[in-house]
Amino acid sequence: MQQQRHPSRFGKRFEGSPDGEGSVRTAALLGVSSLLRERGVDPAEVLSAVGLDQTVLDHPDRTISYMDAGRLLERAASVTRCPHFGLLVGQRNTIASLGLLGEIMLLSASVQAALRSLMLHMHLQTRGGVPTHTIEEGMATFGYAIYQPGMPATTQVYDLVTAYQVNIMRALCGPHWAPIEVSFSHNAPKDLAPYRRFFAAPLRFDGERTAVVFGRSWLACVPPKADETLHRKLQRQIAAQEIRQPESRTEQVRRALRTLVVTGGASETQISELMSVPGRTLRRVLLAEGTTFRKLLEEVHFEVARQLLADSEMATGEIAATLGYSDASAFTRAFRRWTTVPPTAWRAKYRSAEGGLGVAEQLWEA
Repeated sequence: MQQQRHPSRFGKRFEGSPDGEGSVRTAALLGVSSLLRERGVDPAEVLSAVGLDQTVLDHPDRTISYMDAGRLLERAASVTRCPHFGLLVGQRNTIASLGLLGEIMLLSASVQAALRSLMLHMHLQTRGGVPTHTIEEGMATFGYAIYQPGMPATTQVYDLVTAYQVNIMRALCGPHWAPIEVSFSHNAPKDLAPYRRFFAAPLRFDGERTAVVFGRSWLACVPPKADETLHRKLQRQIAAQEIRQPESRTEQVRRALRTLVVTGGASETQISELMSVPGRTLRRVLLAEGTTFRKLLEEVHFEVARQLLADSEMATGEIAATLGYSDASAFTRAFRRWTTVPPTAWRAKYRSAEGGLGVAEQLWEA
């Protein structure tokens, strides 16, 4: 079955082209079918409703578009009347779901090295979101940030990935590892019980980022299967995959920007230094790929803004500060350029159309 293309609900200016749409290995979604069956729902009907082939989840190495993955989670949550459906899917994912990358992580010399491998190679698993990792004083974070423009069901995706990341950390560190806090960039669900049971840690909602916080000392922990020789062998295999699946510069810049916009370091100079590419060369390559740094930065700003407006209770001023705007007025002017309406009006209309779980696909189409 040919996949259906859905119109953007966020305005034509940021409507993505098929070439710019991310993808995801279906390994991250294999729990969807079993969860639907357990709730008396035929997975084939849900897959068909979002324009996906009925066999697409039969093999972990198949890929679907990142947008379609969001629509699938959104539809599944709606038909099962389970607002935390993404959380349940994530709980069924393990480090083995990452395939070769998961094996490399388990063979790494330390948890820090394992997370570094994930950061370097995660784009082989998914393009549309990026893992994040920070170290501050005695704390470390392991998080995720969506950069796919117009991505639906971001709450479902963040819940899925956060549960997935907790399972990854438990596999790397052993059963005694536990998060100090789990932060979400969406508002608190009505029922916190499923989150409390799984994470067994303090929960914080309406944050500027989604991340698991844990003690820095765990980064020095040695994974249970650490093996330098085998690790080196598998590194050569994943290097071959990198050659077969190259990224465009546009994709690389988008991915880097999404991790930097909330830290105030998303400048052209910093991106050029990060990629070891002269600014003039970067500008020329992006232009050849049909875009510019300024356009990509605005797209990422808009994507982060709309996620925080849609999914969290953060005030407009807080979102403006998170994105590095001088004040709420500057952010409001930028948001008007993107959507023709102020952020408060966008949030109100989004939520009135959303109705809890379902999202109107054509909300901002003319």
